[in-house]
Amino acid sequence: MSTTPSPKLRPGVPPADRRTTSVAARATDLSKIYGQGETQVVALDRVTVEFRQAEFTAIMGPSGSGKSTLMHCVAGLDTFSSGSVRIGDTELGSLKDKQLTKLRRDKIGFIFQAFNLLPTLTALENITLPMDIAGRKPDKQWLDNVIQMVGLRDRLGHRPSQLSGGQQQRVAVARALASRPEIIFGDEPTGNLDSRSGAEVLGFLRNSVRELGQTVVMVTHDPVAASYADRVVFLADGRIVDEMYRPTAEGVLDFMKQFDAKGRTS
Repeated sequence: MSTTPSPKLRPGVPPADRRTTSVAARATDLSKIYGQGETQVVALDRVTVEFRQAEFTAIMGPSGSGKSTLMHCVAGLDTFSSGSVRIGDTELGSLKDKQLTKLRRDKIGFIFQAFNLLPTLTALENITLPMDIAGRKPDKQWLDNVIQMVGLRDRLGHRPSQLSGGQQQRVAVARALASRPEIIFGDEPTGNLDSRSGAEVLGFLRNSVRELGQTVVMVTHDPVAASYADRVVFLADGRIVDEMYRPTAEGVLDFMKQFDAKGRTS
């Protein structure tokens, strides 16, 4: 399995300054199986992968490759059949429901294709809602930095119906960042946006990694979106088949075309 290497595109070889970075999340021999017997479907097949702190990782693959299942399992949104998942030093498989809920609330941020904002709350109230539910006050300086970064200062009193789709997703990005989570997961976060709004949101995620030291893991089917990441992990048939550092949209597209032509890389 290979892609065409170049000075800017080094598949499977992490930059030297990334190799010693601490791990924010890790899956080890992770499997997810649906059904039994003849109806059994293996969504994840003994996947092992690490997501390092202060790194932006995109997960890509053909439809049905297991990319969303992988993200949901690592994020604690879905159970897994075997293997292990750790967020920092915490093993998810050992947690009870209430403990898992607390971990998701306190250590993980989420951004989805649907903005998932409450229509009766203002932008600011939506941003701080997870912390309000947890009974925690936001760090004012951090919150101010996040609001400044996503360009929402003059929209904080507006409700979702008064905001464009791009502005609503900015609110969702700010909400994910506001509690200063250990890791943020995005599931096609630009899927409902036009190209300009999508580029803005991806730029905010990129800046949150570069300027705020955030860790971001994003599932996407879009090579342009993937080019904002530090690394792209490719899945096929529930397995990781390759990864690419310093991706370009063209390099990712060329790699994905191999799946279309052959069903898998060679």
